[in-house]
Amino acid sequence: MNDDGRTDTGRWAPGERILWRYRANGGDGFHICRPVTVVEDSAELLAVWLAPGTECVKPVLADGTPLHREPLATRYTKPRRLERDRWLGTGVLKLARPDEPWSVWLFWEQGWRFRNWYVNLEQPRTRWSGGVDSEDHYLDLSVYPDRSWRWHDEDEFAQARAVGLMSAEQAASVREAGRRAVGVIEAWGRPFPDDWPAWRPDPAWPVPALPADWDRTPAHVSS
Repeated sequence: MNDDGRTDTGRWAPGERILWRYRANGGDGFHICRPVTVVEDSAELLAVWLAPGTECVKPVLADGTPLHREPLATRYTKPRRLERDRWLGTGVLKLARPDEPWSVWLFWEQGWRFRNWYVNLEQPRTRWSGGVDSEDHYLDLSVYPDRSWRWHDEDEFAQARAVGLMSAEQAASVREAGRRAVGVIEAWGRPFPDDWPAWRPDPAWPVPALPADWDRTPAHVSS
């Protein structure tokens, strides 16, 4: 294993802690950072665990108002700041296949009763020594154990386009990515038939810490 936690193949070892970050839409720098633990890192899949209680970075309005409480008309135009907060709930397993413009998240209720998958449309992730970086594309889908699904945040997607956070070309590309994701869902392609809902984190894993330089610029990135 190398000093940065990766194996000699350039992959992270299970149990290694990395950062999962999102760049600010239409701006500079990062506005979301979540320390996570590596579950699997192969040529086919990166799987990470976001543990309950993890300290994360998220955007809020300048006065501290959570974004989801601000009316949609001004949600993307009012000044913002970054805030540190703890991840609530039962934790999230994130699955990402190379070059796919989405990641798939698994959610559970208390007692490990599986609730649903969540397809987060995003820019294909770039890898660096400390984690992966992406940009969220607003539009998402929920997928349920009975194989039904539904769109999420279509209003936010439209508003982001209206205020200039996405070009017409980018919006069309995201819509096409969404249609591709729906095709995978309806064909019940991976990762949906895999046994990930039965997966459980190693109880010995500590909750990853949020480093002081969480927003550092990577010296080198790769896909």
